[in-house]
Amino acid sequence: MTNKTVGAALDGLISRLEKTSDTPGLDAQVVLAHVLEKPRSWMAAHPEAPLTQSRSDALEALVARLEKGNPLPYVLGRWNFFGLEFEVTPDVLIPRPETEMLVERALAWLGERGAAKGERRVLDVGTGSGCIAIALTVNVADLRLTATDISPQALAVARRNAEKLRVSDRVTFLEADLIPDPSLPDPFSLILANLPYIPTKTLHNLPIYGREPTVALDGGADGLALIRKLLSQAPDLLAPGGLLMMEIEASEGPAVLSLAYDAFAEAEIHLFRDLGDRDRLIQIQI
Repeated sequence: MTNKTVGAALDGLISRLEKTSDTPGLDAQVVLAHVLEKPRSWMAAHPEAPLTQSRSDALEALVARLEKGNPLPYVLGRWNFFGLEFEVTPDVLIPRPETEMLVERALAWLGERGAAKGERRVLDVGTGSGCIAIALTVNVADLRLTATDISPQALAVARRNAEKLRVSDRVTFLEADLIPDPSLPDPFSLILANLPYIPTKTLHNLPIYGREPTVALDGGADGLALIRKLLSQAPDLLAPGGLLMMEIEASEGPAVLSLAYDAFAEAEIHLFRDLGDRDRLIQIQI
C-alpha cells in the first residue's frame, strides 16, 4: 500500500472495501484505527498524520484478508459486546448486537431477585466466545456461572476471554452437548441459551455459510433441533421460581412458543421482539 497519510490511506481503503463490504466506510475506519492503535475520532482530527511503512504493511495484510471474504471481527481478532471487548476466532460465532437483549433481560431479572433471596446459580448453554456468560458475571459481582459448549476450541476462546476480563474464578466452563451432567445435585435459578437456530438448507444458501462455524449456526432441518432438545431437558434443571431465556430466529416465534408450552405446561411464557420488531427472545418463568 503506497498511501503516506492517514487520510489518503482511509480513502484508498474505502475504495477497496466497496467490493466486499456493505459498510466500507465504517469497516475502513475500524481497520485503520486498529492498525494505528488510535480511536476513530483521532483519525478524523489528524488526516495529515503520516502512515509509517510498518503500519502500512500491517494494514495491507489485514485488507488482503478482508478482500478474501474473511469477516472483519476475525481479521481484527476481537469484537465488542455489551461494552466489553472479546477475543473472537473462526472457532466461535461473532457476537451480535441483538444478543445483548438476552443479557439485558437477565441482568434485570437477577436485579429483581437480589442476593438476599439465596444463591443464584446460572447456566449459559452453548457459550461460544463466552460473551453472554462473561458479560453477566462482569456486571453482577456475586454471580457464579456455569457455561457449556460442545466445541473444545470455542471453550478455549471463552476461557481466555474470562481471564482477560478477570472473571475466570467465577465462571466454570464445561465441554458438554448442551447441558452438563444431568445428575448435578443442585438446579439452576437461571438458564440462558443462544443456540444454533438456522435451518440447514437455509444456512447453506446464506453468505455466512463457511465463514463462521457451522456448529454454531446449524439448527437442523427445521432450525429447532437444539432448542427442542434443551426444552425437553430444562424442566429438570430449573429450580422453583427459575427462569429460562433463549434467543430465537425471527421466523420461529410461534413454533418455539408451541414447544415451550409443551415442555412447561404451567409456566409463564413470553415472546419478546427486538428493536427491529422481530421475534427474538423466549422467556419461560416457572
